[in-house]
Amino acid sequence: MPKMKSHRGAAKRFKISPNGKIMRRRANANHILEKKSATRKRRLNSPAQVSPADARNVRRSLGK
Repeated sequence: MPKMKSHRGAAKRFKISPNGKIMRRRANANHILEKKSATRKRRLNSPAQVSPADARNVRRSLGK
């Protein structure tokens, strides 16, 4: 049987951390940045963890 292919869209959006957690990008960091404070923009810059409810589906999409 051939290998499972990972969902390429999901592979570009999610990364698995060394500890096995699935990390994602934060929302609201793309535009209308002028009115957002520097602290808020800095916080949006760091990755966030995918919620446990979604983690199983994301892991399957990544082929893990």
